[in-house]
Amino acid sequence: MNTVVLKPHKEESVLRFHPWVFSGAIAKIILDKNYPHSQPQEGEVVKVADSTGKVIAVGHWQIGSIAVRILAFGTEALPADFWHQRIAAAWQLRQSLGLVRPDNNTFRLIHGEGDFLPGLVVDIYADTAVVQAHSVGMHLHRHEIAQALTAILPQLKNVYYKSDDTLPFKAPVTGDKTGYLTGVPTDEPCWATENGLQFRIDWLQGQKTGFFVDQRENRALLERYANGRNVLNMFCYTGGFSVYALRGGAKSVTSVDVSAKAIDLVNANVARNFPDSTVHHAHAADAFDFLNEKIEKCENEKIKTYDLIILDPPAFAKHRDAIPNALRGYRRLNAKAIEKIKPGGILFTFSCSQAIDKEMFRLAVFTAAAQVGRKIRILHQLHQPADHPVNIYHPEGEYLKGLVLYVE
Repeated sequence: MNTVVLKPHKEESVLRFHPWVFSGAIAKIILDKNYPHSQPQEGEVVKVADSTGKVIAVGHWQIGSIAVRILAFGTEALPADFWHQRIAAAWQLRQSLGLVRPDNNTFRLIHGEGDFLPGLVVDIYADTAVVQAHSVGMHLHRHEIAQALTAILPQLKNVYYKSDDTLPFKAPVTGDKTGYLTGVPTDEPCWATENGLQFRIDWLQGQKTGFFVDQRENRALLERYANGRNVLNMFCYTGGFSVYALRGGAKSVTSVDVSAKAIDLVNANVARNFPDSTVHHAHAADAFDFLNEKIEKCENEKIKTYDLIILDPPAFAKHRDAIPNALRGYRRLNAKAIEKIKPGGILFTFSCSQAIDKEMFRLAVFTAAAQVGRKIRILHQLHQPADHPVNIYHPEGEYLKGLVLYVE
């Protein structure tokens, strides 16, 4: 292996188990004498050494500001059963969390740095694992990962690889970025179970891995508030919050998403769980347009005032340069929802932008409330669930934040 040598004192973050080495911390690279290239190649495993030459970690090399994603500390090589060890540990944790049970077969098995596998995401949907690589290093190990998954989780029939939208574009990537690593493709829809409710999972064309697993516990909380309320679920995607609201006894549920395909999934999920329901309405519409205009004009819409609104938009800021625009977007969106909601209403509002920390988000919502001039109390402060663990040495892994607000 090649060796990345750090500048003096730049090893301190590695010794504190932070899983990233930034390019600015590197003093030089010592190439193995038999290495055929003039520099490390994207995705290869390299050693990380302090300024004295002592090896302190190994990880995946990559082009960009994050130069090394560390896989193991205090070693010069990965053990032969590395992938099996890490995935088995993650599986054991999910079992201990009580996520594997008859009424729930949907959960995140690998959450990147939170499971000490930076750049890797694996979600489980019944008998299928959907794998996403966020680094070329993980892409190059995709077959070993699939082999370990099927060995550790014998119930798996399929391992589907979906990384065409997540791999970096700073270097050429060889090999398929999408497709089945194990299993046989089928035209039959996959129905997975979450807390006793069934959802159709479209990992072929859906967003992320096909479903937003990270909102499971927040959906269950919403169910407790839904009884007798008129619910508006903005950015509904597959309608997770909508289905939970129906089970919670909502008086009416309105689902809104700009994607017509998402609305088809919402309707399919509602029909699967509540085939006789007549209180659900779905609209393919822009969120801001709906809040501004269509909330009063939609055909067949008998309810004009909502007393429970969910705002779960896509990430407004995927990098730090986008933070100012993202904060303006959160302020504008929350102000409109606070303006429209019925007195005594409940607002579930979220940000999944990793670049926006919880203090930034809370300030944006505060500013929106002050702009509208309504009294608001915080009932809950929400976050990602336990199967999306945050490595304490990597606080950047805390990406989902939410507030439940009572609007006077």
